[in-house]
Amino acid sequence: MSAESRPATQQFAAVVLAADRTSKDPITQHTGAACKAFAPVDGVPMIIRVLDTLKACDLISTVILCGPPESLHDRCPELKQRIASGQVIWLPNLDSPSRSADRGLNHIPLDTPVLLTTADHALLTPGIVRSFLQNTLTTQCDAAVGAVSGQSIADAFPGCKRTIIRLRDGGFRGCNLYAFNPQGRTLVGFWQQAEDLRKRPWRLIGQVLGFKAVLLYVFGLLTSQQALAAVSEKSGVNIQLVMLDDPRAGIDVDKVEDLMLAEVILSRKAGSECSTNPS
Repeated sequence: MSAESRPATQQFAAVVLAADRTSKDPITQHTGAACKAFAPVDGVPMIIRVLDTLKACDLISTVILCGPPESLHDRCPELKQRIASGQVIWLPNLDSPSRSADRGLNHIPLDTPVLLTTADHALLTPGIVRSFLQNTLTTQCDAAVGAVSGQSIADAFPGCKRTIIRLRDGGFRGCNLYAFNPQGRTLVGFWQQAEDLRKRPWRLIGQVLGFKAVLLYVFGLLTSQQALAAVSEKSGVNIQLVMLDDPRAGIDVDKVEDLMLAEVILSRKAGSECSTNPS
């Protein structure tokens, strides 16, 4: 997505994945929400936090929401109102994240670049989104993947347990932020193939990375660029990593511990704002 091929003022359409996968989701059970996306974080449903963030970012023109099921919309009146008013385009989710993402992409003109994210990104901010998209616009690639360093998360949130991809050039944590140009959209089809192989992990690893990359990873020699080059070669899509400075970008809400951490971070931020803006 080079600066030469796309002006810096180019706007993105955003696709937000918000499927209700299971009633046994730990966040749903803990909060009593109708679905995970409606679970309140510091008093505000996660999905509303994400939608507010996207609305506040001047690089986002359109928001498409895949899920939750329409039967649940009455349980979140604010979301229902936004859909009814046209602020958000709602689509029924399909049976997997990649298929839902593909459905969302099919509702966006091919010449419009796309941001893909998830409804459980409760700490997402307009600044994080803008930083990611601005970096994407100046990067020579078809698809960009947002990430933060494992060390930045450890420094900012001591004791926070996150899944870190450990490579030769450091530990990385994905941010559930992806950007695609028209060619990059084919990566979603590759993602779908990977999902279909999720119950056969070694075949999945071999298909996604290839044998050479797997060996390098096993022996601790694989770098982030080698990993991306391997996936790019397998998928036919030029993929680049966009590193973000804000460690909050690497915190999504999958577990009750994540929810508690997110609420602490949000309350800390609110306290800081109050102290700098006394009434």
